[in-house]
Amino acid sequence: MRTTDGDVVLGLYRSRHPRDVLEAAADLGVARIDTASNYLRHRSHEVLKTVAGDLLPKLAVSTKVGYFPGEHSLAPARLHAGVEQAVKDLGREPDTVLLHNPEHSHPDAEMLAQACAVLSDAAQTGLCGGWGVSSWDPRPLADLDAPRPDVLMVRSGLVVGADALEAAEALVTRWRPSQVWGMSPFGGSTSEAVWGKFDPRIFLRNTPPATSAQAAFRAAYGLPRVDAVAVGTDNVDHLRELVGALAYEVDDQVVREYRQLLQARRQPVRSSFTTRSAVSRATPSRGSSGSA
Repeated sequence: MRTTDGDVVLGLYRSRHPRDVLEAAADLGVARIDTASNYLRHRSHEVLKTVAGDLLPKLAVSTKVGYFPGEHSLAPARLHAGVEQAVKDLGREPDTVLLHNPEHSHPDAEMLAQACAVLSDAAQTGLCGGWGVSSWDPRPLADLDAPRPDVLMVRSGLVVGADALEAAEALVTRWRPSQVWGMSPFGGSTSEAVWGKFDPRIFLRNTPPATSAQAAFRAAYGLPRVDAVAVGTDNVDHLRELVGALAYEVDDQVVREYRQLLQARRQPVRSSFTTRSAVSRATPSRGSSGSA
């Protein structure tokens, strides 16, 4: 049983691109895979074409450009060449190409606009189906303008701090993307120590028989509010578990109170919401890296 408010994207960061997981994604209704030109030591596109070329027509492929061997660059010529190379290496046009962590190059408004224009033009000329921006740390971008992207991808979930959440939401308001995707809902791995210190099932309605991983994954669709979440795994059972999480409903009231708690921890104030103690027990330490 699946809900309609959220899709799962199979992320390939740190993945070995195993065939069985890609096949399982297609069978489970995970219709999109997300990669980048620099994943798998800059070989992700070629490996996908070799390992799963016959599967790619069944999957929407999003990729990212911005990291090149030895450097990050927003130079228009480099980005355009990167999109063309992605098409060549994949053997098909990507459905979406994202500008990869533009904050890494500390752009001003003009530099960002030029970089976005390259990808927008690529979509208009048929090199890709759409374009967008993927930002690990959206805070440096929050005051910059950009053409309206098809997709904005940001970190989401219980290990994202208040500043990053607010910056992501500010970008959504400012740029008005057609879709917002989340990424890294577990802050790197479900085996991180933080996931053994609290019970994320408090964020689900009616205390369903969900696993902790399912609850944390489902909560990521509301922190910030996103249309899809990209999650990386090379384990078919884990992927199946996360797809099953979409059957559960998030308790929006608990999410609101959790957000208030994050703000209170950043700027200490006396909180009066009724389930503060329960949500406080569910507040993990902040994570800073990872892909899962």
